[in-house]
Formats: sequence, C-alpha cells, structure tokens
Amino acid sequence: MSKAKSSRDRRIAPPGVTRVTRSSINPPDSQRSKPTDSGLVDDLSLMSVSEQQASLARKGKSYQSSSPSAKAVLSSLSGSSVPRGALDTIGRLMKLGRVRNIVVVAGAGISTASGIPDFRTPGTGLYANLAKYDIPYPEAIFNIDYFSDNPHPFFSLAKELFPGHHRPNYVHYFIRMLHQKGLLLRMYTQNIDGLEKLCGIPDDKLVEAHGSFATAACHLCYTPYPAEEAKQAIMNGNIPICTFCAGAVKPNVVFFGEDLPEKYFQHAEDFPKADLLMIMGTSLKIEPFASLVNTVKSTVPRLLLNRDPVGPFERRPLRRADYMELGDLSNSVRKLAEILGWHTEIQDLMNSHENGLCSFTDPSNSSGENSDSSETDSMH
Repeated sequence: MSKAKSSRDRRIAPPGVTRVTRSSINPPDSQRSKPTDSGLVDDLSLMSVSEQQASLARKGKSYQSSSPSAKAVLSSLSGSSVPRGALDTIGRLMKLGRVRNIVVVAGAGISTASGIPDFRTPGTGLYANLAKYDIPYPEAIFNIDYFSDNPHPFFSLAKELFPGHHRPNYVHYFIRMLHQKGLLLRMYTQNIDGLEKLCGIPDDKLVEAHGSFATAACHLCYTPYPAEEAKQAIMNGNIPICTFCAGAVKPNVVFFGEDLPEKYFQHAEDFPKADLLMIMGTSLKIEPFASLVNTVKSTVPRLLLNRDPVGPFERRPLRRADYMELGDLSNSVRKLAEILGWHTEIQDLMNSHENGLCSFTDPSNSSGENSDSSETDSMH
C-alpha cells in the first residue's frame, strides 16, 4: 500500500500548526456564482441583526436598522423585537426546509456523556491523566515516531480505549435522526470510539477522520492484520507482531505524523455542497481537521455547539452566518431537538436501538440474532 503522501495530508499536533491547502479548497466558480435562496438571505440577515441588537442591548442602546430587508424579517417574527438565539434561528431554517445538506463536524466532546473523557479538559481530560505511562509529553502516546521506539504506553492505554465498554448518547442519536430525516450529507468525526456506527449512522454517511479500531495493520509496512487477533494480543498484554516484517501491529487509529485515510478527502466535495455546518464538542486544535470548518461557502450558516468558543468562533465580531450555543452539549442538542419537535422521536429511537443492542449481547438471547439488525433501514 502506497503511503507517499505529503506532510500536509497527515495529522498534525497543535504546536506549530500549519494550514493545509488541500483542506482549504475553494468551491468551483459554478457553485460560487449560484444565486442564494432569498429566504436564506433573510434568515442570515436576521442572524446579523440579532447579533447587533444583542450587542447594543448590552451597552444600553437600542437598535435601528436602515436595511429594509432586515426590518421586514424582524417585523415578521410575530411582532417580537426580542433577538432570536442561535438554536431558534437554526431550528427555524431547518423547519422551513431551507437546510437539506447538513455536514456535522464532531470531536471527543460528543462522547463525554457516554463516560468517555475528552482529550484536553484540565484535570479530567485524557492528556491530563497519563502520568502513569511515563511519557515525555501527553501527545507522545499518539505519536508514530515515539510508538516506533516504545509501543508499550499506547498498548497499555489501548486496553481502556477499545470500543465495547460504552454506549451512544443523545447527541449521537440526534445525528442519526438527521440522517433519518434525509438531512445529513456527511458526518466528519475525530473520534475513535466507534459510537457513531454503534448508534446506527451508516458507513457511507460517516468519515472517521482519525481512523478506528475496526481494522489493524503493521505500522511499518502497512500489511493488514486480523483486527480481532490484534485486539486479543493487546488485551492479554502482548504486542501483535507483523508476520511479514516483524514490526509492531497497531489498530488503524491515525497517529500524529501518519497519513489520513482516503475517505477524509471527500471533504473537497462535501463541504462546498453543505447548506449548514454543525460543529460539536471539539477544540479545533488538530490540523488538518480543524481547517475543514473554513471550507464551506461564506453564506452558509455555521452552528457551534460546544463548551467554549473555538477556532473561528473565538474571533470578534463573528462572521455574519456564525452562531454558537455554549454550555453542556447534551443540553444544547436536546433544546435544538425540542425546537424541531424531534425530542420524543429521538428518545424512542434510543430506547429501541439500545434494547436491540442489549438483546444482541445478552447471552440469554439464544437465537444469536441481532434483533436490531434491520432497524437502520426500516426507519428511513
């Protein structure tokens, strides 16, 4: 397998990050010149006006708009002069049918409600709890050069990281509901926990940008290795060895310095098509993944659902079409689901799917069949 890619196609640690041109592809001229939906322009005008209203309100001033279209939009809101929040505005766009191709960008924050720590939260994040592995710096445990010299720390940690101990949460099922409603163009995830697939998001709608534990290969010659055999060796405290070159075998999780999977480069087609970008639970620190959020068209709404502002959302003023809802991610997603009228449907989906997963893994299920195996297709 050829691995002759340039360094710009590789996962890069936060210190000294570089912007990669391959993930900053501009849409074709034909797409850039396509007329914008007039209703969407009005809604984006509303976003801008609402932001100005909120800013002036904090200064004790009133807002007077000289824009007829903005006034018209505001006057259409049942006579209310209260600025719409991010979730209300995005929810309204979705309910009006003006959003049909949603791209979701997600990080470790979407899995914390499942009991999986994120990487960078002080005190509780994974990187803050690696002292027992005696590594020179936290990111070394996922550095391919360090792994080549000393694979033991990663394999010790991998016992805790292998999928199977955690279940998808409300956020995962919200994203699956986007798919079932025909709105999900693609989900790009940095996560390696496999919870997106476990909740039923189809493989063709999912890009695992940093790989997964589903397959394994030699880290030197890239010869494939049976994933289950690699897992058993690691769980037993052994290092799986390549039968071809005697190099250490590891799950196909992308380390710093390694090439990104080919599927990642679908972004060059997906992001120019997006009419809404949802960014969830990520620090946007790792390149080139972090730069993806800058590759949608400038008129496309970007909604950040996160604990803190990150990436382009740290700048002030925000871009006209940028909105964010900060705080607990599960609560924010639940609020958006309630605005859309999806909350009960998502709860029912969670209950039925999780019961199916439990039946599949329950030894008392003598049939040995997965009672949930056809659910994804039957609910479309």
